[in-house]
Amino acid sequence: MSPTSNYLTCLGRELHYMEWGAQHSETVIAWHGLARTGRDMDDLAAHLAQRWRVICPDTIGRGLSQWSPDPVGEYNLAFYAQLATSLLDQLGIEQCLWVGTSMGGAIGTKAAAGALRGRIRRLVLNDNGPSLAAAAIERIRSYAGSPASFATVSELEAYFRTVYKPYGWLSDAQWRRLTETSVRRLPDGRVTPHYDPAMVQQFISHPDDYELWDEWDTLDLPVLCLRGETSDLLLLDTAEAMRERGPRAVVVEIPGCGHAPALNTPEQFALVERFLAG
Repeated sequence: MSPTSNYLTCLGRELHYMEWGAQHSETVIAWHGLARTGRDMDDLAAHLAQRWRVICPDTIGRGLSQWSPDPVGEYNLAFYAQLATSLLDQLGIEQCLWVGTSMGGAIGTKAAAGALRGRIRRLVLNDNGPSLAAAAIERIRSYAGSPASFATVSELEAYFRTVYKPYGWLSDAQWRRLTETSVRRLPDGRVTPHYDPAMVQQFISHPDDYELWDEWDTLDLPVLCLRGETSDLLLLDTAEAMRERGPRAVVVEIPGCGHAPALNTPEQFALVERFLAG
């Protein structure tokens, strides 16, 4: 079954999401990373939709979702978790499985420890943990807050191939789709990544937003952490602590990737599917 594109108003903000496998009763929420969109989950969603309903939202300020008129108050994990709760409530999802890349994983952790406690049954963190390397956050903030612009979409694709090289292997078609699903045209005709640069207010106004050990230690659900082999964001000692504290995550290292694995290969599909199926 082909996916459908949908919109819902959550907490007064319009959220866009893709839905796959609508015929299934059990739901997977697949949430993207900081400066990305829900379309990054297309390949994984197409695979998982053979047995689950899969919902892939665009966070506010990204993709086709509304940009926040209150960047300081709304571009943060607490508000994103509230949005997720509203989304699940409106879609009639009592319980779900959660797969989150980077920021999407942090939203899952925040929600599972709070508003969605008991409703998220299993949690997959794709290169995300309860503490992130400060140097990597600064690197991401530096490019995300001042997104590059280009005369042509082809130049934007070349840029994405450079900055997202740590994702690991993507086919030419996947790079093209990644670009075309995350491009917007500026008033001067140039093209730039499809997100609100003000979303970096999260790091300015909420500098400790990604310090989630307190939440982590309260979790009581199965957690799988996929760590990119050369990740500069999720450090080895953090991953080791995740094995020993809180829900005692299963940590699997993904070879040939940094931050963050693209979740687009049969091996990665199999890891996620086996874990979600229990």
